[in-house]
Amino acid sequence: MSETRTDPSGPASAANATAPPGGPSATAPLARLRGFHPGWYGAVMGTAIVGVAASMDPGGAPSLASAGRTFGQVMAIVAAVLAVVLAFGYLGRFILHPGASLADLRDPALGALYATVPAGILVLAATAAAVGPTWFSAPVVRDLVVSLDWAGVPLAFLMSAIFAYILFAHPGPAPEEVNGSWFIPPVANIVVPLVLAPLVPAATPAVARDLLVASYGFWGMGFLLYLFVMSMFHHRLVMYPLPHAGLAPSIWIGLGPIGVGALALVKLSAVATKPFGPAAPVLGLVSKLAATALWGFGAWWLAAAVILLVRYLAHRHFPYGVGWWAFTFPLGAYTVSTLTLAWNLDWLNWAGAGLFVALGLFWVVVAAGSAWAVRSGAAWRVAPSTQGASGPGPQPDGGKGGTSQGALSAAS
Repeated sequence: MSETRTDPSGPASAANATAPPGGPSATAPLARLRGFHPGWYGAVMGTAIVGVAASMDPGGAPSLASAGRTFGQVMAIVAAVLAVVLAFGYLGRFILHPGASLADLRDPALGALYATVPAGILVLAATAAAVGPTWFSAPVVRDLVVSLDWAGVPLAFLMSAIFAYILFAHPGPAPEEVNGSWFIPPVANIVVPLVLAPLVPAATPAVARDLLVASYGFWGMGFLLYLFVMSMFHHRLVMYPLPHAGLAPSIWIGLGPIGVGALALVKLSAVATKPFGPAAPVLGLVSKLAATALWGFGAWWLAAAVILLVRYLAHRHFPYGVGWWAFTFPLGAYTVSTLTLAWNLDWLNWAGAGLFVALGLFWVVVAAGSAWAVRSGAAWRVAPSTQGASGPGPQPDGGKGGTSQGALSAAS
């Protein structure tokens, strides 16, 4: 007797594994929501961060500044529209198919993907703070950011706590079940400082201190959780066969907390003048040095992720899945942190511009794949049984030792 779970980066969810491919989920519009993937808000994150990066004039070419600003505005609008449309998808699934939704939430391989919802809301708030001033007055932008914060901040904390409970209470997740999606709850918490920092300059001294305390608290919460997950994920990559190709994009998610964490330190130090007074310049320097150290580790992780991606592509089995959006936001966060640090170095500015070009190419490919999946119905159909997180089949394990039984396709 076997129990099969679907690939968390693919179009199907764990609760759909037994649904017939030609059944109602493939035809009736409302029934299709049963197969609505919990990670779809990754598209909001990936699209919004492209808008933020574009608004920063990558490369510093004066002739392209206006075009970059317009492109950033367009991507911000697209991200906002996606956020609204996809919100109805999540809400509809919870109402019409609560069993399927809760089954995914309780699954160690899929539950973390629900954290894309608060993370997407918060990234949208950060986009409003970055791009909004080109449209609206400062008070309007502030109100928009505050409104999104009220939804995203509590939900980010709640989702990270819920997923931690799922892992703690789950009867012994196998090492192969550790995957890059586990970075998403920490990312959501690390994004919080980026959406609280813009509120500090206009706040009263007392409120400014409250915002800074909350920001550094969330940064510590998210970054320490990231370190815990990174230690497990690094162990999993070293000691076991590489993840199945469907989970390969999740490796890139490890770049997200690095980029966001570095960026948050710089942004917080920039608004700390009033609360910290004379100590603000020292804080700014220390924060920038710490952010640069994180950026350096990000360069290493990016190189490793690229090398592994090339290895996967060489095996010519890289099926589209919602998890492909993992190529966009993490790279975008690292791009924005690179452009923000810069250190007045030409080569670092050009590195940021190069990263932005790569980000744009990734976004086009992933968006095209998503459009095809939605139009063809592949986004709603139940995927065939997979080999799981690792194991035999087209995945580059390099002959490494370890179990050949995937954590997402367990036999009992």
